[in-house]
Amino acid sequence: MRVLERFSFGVGDRFAHQAAAQLRAFQKLAADGVDVVPVWNKSNREHTFVGSEPPSVLKAARTAVEGLGWSRGWHVDADHIRLETVDRFVECSDFFTLDVADSIGKPPGPGEVEAFLGRHPELVGELRIAGVEKPFVTSPEDVKRVAGKYLLAAQDAGRIYRHIVDKKGGEDFIAEVSMDETDSPQTPPELLIILAALADEKVRVQTIAPKFTGRFNKGVDYVGDLVQFEREFNEDLAVIAHAVGQYGLPSNLKLSVHSGSDKFSLYPVIRHALARTGAGLHLKTAGTTWLEELIGLSEAGGDGLVLAKEIYVYALEHVDELCAPYASVIDINRSNLPDASEVGSWSGPRLASAIRHIPTHPGFNADVRQLLHVSFKVAAKAGARYLDLLKANEAIVGKQVTENIYERHMRPLFIG
Repeated sequence: MRVLERFSFGVGDRFAHQAAAQLRAFQKLAADGVDVVPVWNKSNREHTFVGSEPPSVLKAARTAVEGLGWSRGWHVDADHIRLETVDRFVECSDFFTLDVADSIGKPPGPGEVEAFLGRHPELVGELRIAGVEKPFVTSPEDVKRVAGKYLLAAQDAGRIYRHIVDKKGGEDFIAEVSMDETDSPQTPPELLIILAALADEKVRVQTIAPKFTGRFNKGVDYVGDLVQFEREFNEDLAVIAHAVGQYGLPSNLKLSVHSGSDKFSLYPVIRHALARTGAGLHLKTAGTTWLEELIGLSEAGGDGLVLAKEIYVYALEHVDELCAPYASVIDINRSNLPDASEVGSWSGPRLASAIRHIPTHPGFNADVRQLLHVSFKVAAKAGARYLDLLKANEAIVGKQVTENIYERHMRPLFIG
């Protein structure tokens, strides 16, 4: 089995131009004495939107790794794949995010919930877990209810996992299970039941992405109760440690925080939990690099600024279409979106400040940022015009990408 390192950080590069700029942030963090490995991730949906193919992610990552002399680990993630989409990723990925959210809540086959309960009598009653203040108390009905909701999803993960094993001729890859894109969060006792079900399916899961309490909107800060999140996160860490010993799951199994980019208020909570427990973490940032490209083009002025404004105006006119695929992970107040004429009068630095995620800056606009976050396919429609501007403004765009990851994400998360 390919082993995922303790700290890993997922980065998206939707147009395959920023891998080197992203990797420079990891080099800067390594110089600070903190080893975190990059995981370049791109979903089937994103490939479809921009017209790219999965091998392009591996090619861009390898070019950056070789060009910058990166000697530590790195991975390529087939992000949010299902059985019907995984095959195009098999040859070019060593990390697979198994997305089973669509199966959550759907009933498993007849008798399977009862069979699960029969296999796991240890889940019923009072269960004390090291690191959890109060014991979990569950009845047979509680376990049946949770199994009824999640068992089919675990079985789906098993089917996808075994398919990858068959295609690759072995288990030389990293498996993540994603259950975050669903309506309700999973509680720590539910997570334990899910892990038991994954163990039954022989899924050698190395990282799991539950849905946490609160809102994890794309590209903006966490919205929710920090005290509740802290308790939930710490109890999830304890549940994972318990499940590793109880069910023989991989010893490096760790939590994954999806849509983790820009969750500035959570970073101290997570950092303290990791320091206290010695646990690992996978944090996925995905699409924020595309926003840094827009910021760089805005700052560059000229044709870059013209195109950045055009993208915003088009997005403003097509809000419903662009937001629909991301409805569960964005929260835009349309009354806060400036009209086209106002943005048309802005300077490059003014537009950049509206997008750049510095909440204390008077020009920052979280609604503009979220709208542009989900509008990357508008740039894809611009085709060579957009890509040529990225090349022409590589230095200023790359600087935004590196500084964003290193200064606003990595240092607060891993150093403080």
